[in-house]
Amino acid sequence: MSAISQNEAESALSQQTMSRLWYVIVEGAIGVGKTTLARMLREHLDTALLLEVFEENPFLSKFYESRAQYAFQTQMFFLLSRYRQQQNVSRMLQKNSLISDYMFAKDWLFAQLNLAGDEWEVYRQIHDALAEQIAPPDLIVYLQADTDVLMGRIAQRDRTYERDMDRDYIESLHQAYERFFANYHQSPLLAIDTNALNFVHRPEDFQAILGQIKSVLQQGAVQHRLPQIEGALEQELSPEQRYSLPAYQRFHVELDRVKGFITDLYFNYLCLSEEMGELGSELAQLWREEAELLLQGHPSAKAKELALQKRKMSLQSEMADCMAYLLKLANYANIDLETAYRTKMNLNQTRTWH
Repeated sequence: MSAISQNEAESALSQQTMSRLWYVIVEGAIGVGKTTLARMLREHLDTALLLEVFEENPFLSKFYESRAQYAFQTQMFFLLSRYRQQQNVSRMLQKNSLISDYMFAKDWLFAQLNLAGDEWEVYRQIHDALAEQIAPPDLIVYLQADTDVLMGRIAQRDRTYERDMDRDYIESLHQAYERFFANYHQSPLLAIDTNALNFVHRPEDFQAILGQIKSVLQQGAVQHRLPQIEGALEQELSPEQRYSLPAYQRFHVELDRVKGFITDLYFNYLCLSEEMGELGSELAQLWREEAELLLQGHPSAKAKELALQKRKMSLQSEMADCMAYLLKLANYANIDLETAYRTKMNLNQTRTWH
C-alpha cells in the first residue's frame, strides 16, 4: 500500500476534528483580523459561519464622530442585534460545527469603555439578563496585536467610518481585551500573537494557526494564559485584581492538567522543600559575595546593592519556584490562599508583638 499524501493526511485530520460538533469563536481588538481568519477557517474546516453584523448599525459612523453623544444608542443596538444572532447558535450547531468572529461578552467589554453613569447601569442590567441565555463556545481564539499594528491594519482595510480612528481609543480597547482575557476561565482560550504573522498572504502562518486550533479541538485541552499585570495594564487594575492569587491558583490547575504533573500533596511538599534549599543556597552565595565586597572596602549598603544586582536573576527564579509550589500545595489542599492570607494578616493586626 502506498504512503498517503500530505493532503490525504490533512483530510483525515479534518475528519477526525469534525467527528463531533464544536463551536469556535475568533476574537480580538478592532483591526486584528478576526473576520478574515474566521472566513479562512470556515473554508478549510467546512463549518457554518456566524459573522458579527456591525455595518447595519445606524449609529456606528456617528459614534466614531462623537463617541460620548452616540455611545448609548450604538451599544444598545449592538447588544440586541448580537443577542438575536446568538439565538441561532444552538440551531446551527445541530447541523454543523460553527465558527464566529465575535463573542457575546464583547458587547459588555466595549460598553465598559463607552458608557458611564445611568447609561451604564441600564445597559448592564439588560446585558446580564440576556447573557444567561448565551451558549458558551468550545474554544476562543484570541488574536493579539500591538496598537501600532492594529492601527496599520485598520488603515490598510480603509473602511470609510474608520479613517479618522483615534489611536487612544484603540489603545484603550487593546488594554481592555488584555484585561478581559488575563483572567478569563469560562471557556478554553488559545491566545495567538499576530504581530509578526500574515495569515492572509503567508500560507505557513495560516497553517500554524490552523494546526493549533485542530490540536486543541482534538485533544480537548488548552492552557489558560497566566494573568498579565505588568506595565501600563498594572496601573489600570485595582489592588484586588492586580494581586489575584486565585487567578494564579487556577493557572496551576490548568498547567498540571496540560503537562501531566504529579498532584500529590506530600510529593509537592518535598519539591517545595527542595526549592527552599536552592533558595537558601542562593542566599548563602549572596552573603558570601557581599562579604567579599566589604573586604574590598565597599560601604555596607553599596556591597549589598552590588551583590543583589549580581544575584537578582537567580534569586527571583528560585523565589518564583517556591511560590509555584506553594500555590500548588494550596490547590491540592483545597485552600483559597488569598483568603487564608487575608484572614491570617487580619488576625496578626490584632496581636501584640513583643
